[in-house]
Amino acid sequence: MNPYKPKIKAPNPFLIDHTTEVLLRNRLNSVCEAAICPNRTECYANNTATFMILGDTCTRACSFCNVKTGKGLAVDEDEPYRLAQAIKELKLDYVVITSVDRDDLNDYGAGHFLSCVNVIKKECPRVKLELLTPDFHADERAMELIVQNKVEKLAHNQETVRRLSPTVRPQSKYDRSLKTLQYYASKSQSIVKSSFMLGLGENENELLETMQDLLDVGVSELSIGQYLQPTPKHHKVQRYYPQEFFDQLRVEAVNMGFKAVASGILVRSSYHAKDL
Repeated sequence: MNPYKPKIKAPNPFLIDHTTEVLLRNRLNSVCEAAICPNRTECYANNTATFMILGDTCTRACSFCNVKTGKGLAVDEDEPYRLAQAIKELKLDYVVITSVDRDDLNDYGAGHFLSCVNVIKKECPRVKLELLTPDFHADERAMELIVQNKVEKLAHNQETVRRLSPTVRPQSKYDRSLKTLQYYASKSQSIVKSSFMLGLGENENELLETMQDLLDVGVSELSIGQYLQPTPKHHKVQRYYPQEFFDQLRVEAVNMGFKAVASGILVRSSYHAKDL
């Protein structure tokens, strides 16, 4: 039972229906809809959205994530153009592009990120872009394709503390994620951002250590939210934190040197991305 269940405003049915219709017509995936994010109407109202490219099937199986796992679909070369069309129809001015992990591809999907950015910049030149990427196995050839994009923000989620990473993200590595973030910070002019969840079994010292690790590799923006178990088969919630604890962490993060921090029970990795 969650003693800290927050209240949210009822979603605007027009915004939800309109956005869903545009996504379906353009055959696109959105993290906002796939995760039934409680903040999605607020983001839509602020002309922002998070799109998920490279299909809806991930080649990894993280214990916290509800995205289906399996063999990746063929890369859809037309997806960048449909993405740009949806951005126009929804009149978005800030877009986050993320993807499933594609360990089956030679470049882990980095080239498709580049294609999407190139088309969007041509078709929607005023839109600001944030890329929330996989770790690409910290492959420099793949990461170089990402920093070539010259977008406003580059992000990769650390997700949890070092001790829990092998259980929570068995096909990922804590230090590999740090290496990816460090490459972004050192090789690009983009703002670099990361996120992690609370409630997986971490302690406060481990949270502070993770924050310091992120700061040390050049991350300047941070999002912190409460983990919520998608199904009984997923990683169990070990603890629900009150909003006061998130507020405390935000103060700690700012004092440590992060330039912008979103910290709260319902905060997700792309929450208030434009505002940050």
